[in-house]
Amino acid sequence: MTKFRMGEITGGEARALAARQPVILLPLGSHEDQGPHAPMGDYLSAERVAERIAEAATAAGVETVVAPVLPFGGADYFGTMPMGIALSQSTLRAVLSDMLSCLLRHGLTRIIVINGHGGNVQAVHEVTQDIYRESKILIPSFYLWRVAYSYLPGILGAETAGKSAGHGADPLTSVMMHLFPDWIRHDMVPPKPVAPTVMGSPVINFGAIRFAGAEIAVPVELDEIAPNGVWAGDPGLCSAATGEALVAKLVEVGVKLAQHIAAA
Repeated sequence: MTKFRMGEITGGEARALAARQPVILLPLGSHEDQGPHAPMGDYLSAERVAERIAEAATAAGVETVVAPVLPFGGADYFGTMPMGIALSQSTLRAVLSDMLSCLLRHGLTRIIVINGHGGNVQAVHEVTQDIYRESKILIPSFYLWRVAYSYLPGILGAETAGKSAGHGADPLTSVMMHLFPDWIRHDMVPPKPVAPTVMGSPVINFGAIRFAGAEIAVPVELDEIAPNGVWAGDPGLCSAATGEALVAKLVEVGVKLAQHIAAA
C-alpha cells in the first residue's frame, strides 16, 4: 500500500523517499466558526483535499506526500467564537518558518502550501518570500477556497453562485457535505443571513464596509456581523454534489501544480 501521509511513513521509508525528492504538500487550515451546521475544523477539508491531490499526482507519476496538517490558523476576525483556537500572526509566521526550515534543511524543496484559511495568507506570503529572497527557492501557495469561489459560477450558474457564496456557505459547506457527510447538521442549517451594517453602512467583507462609495476597513469581529458564523451566502443552497464538483476541480489543479513543480 502506498503511503501518502508523512505521519505514516517510517524512518527507513523517509530516508529512501527523501532521496527521490518527492513533492511535499503542506496543508494549513483553521479551527473557527463555520456556521451552526458545519464542523469548526476546516483544516480537515484542506488535509483531505491535499491527500487526494497526493494520491492522484502519485498515480500520474509524480511521487507526492502530505505533511501533517497545521490545524490552527492565523488570528483575524473569529476570536469571539467559543472553542475556536487561533495563532497570532507572529506565532504563525514563526511556526511556518520552522516547519519549512526542517524540510529545506534536507534539500526537500519541492513544496506546495495547501491553504484553507484567509487568515493564513499574509503569513504564508511573508515566510515564503523570505525564503525566496535568501535562497531563490520558490514555494507556491494554493489557497483552496479562493480558487473554489472562482469555480462556483461554472458549476451552479452565476445567479445561484452569487446567492450561495459566503462564509458558512459555499464553497466550504458544500465541500464538507461531500467529504464529511456524517458531520453536517442538516437540522441546523440556517436561512440566508440578513445583510449586516456597521456605522450605518453595509458590510461588504470581513473587516470592511461600503461608505460613500468607497471600501473602508473596520476592525470588527465575527459576532458583530455574523453572530451565527454565516455571512453573505445561503447555506441552504449548498450540496454534496457541488462539493464533489469543486473537489474534483481543486484536485485537478493541485495535480498539475505538483507536476509543474516536479519538472522544474
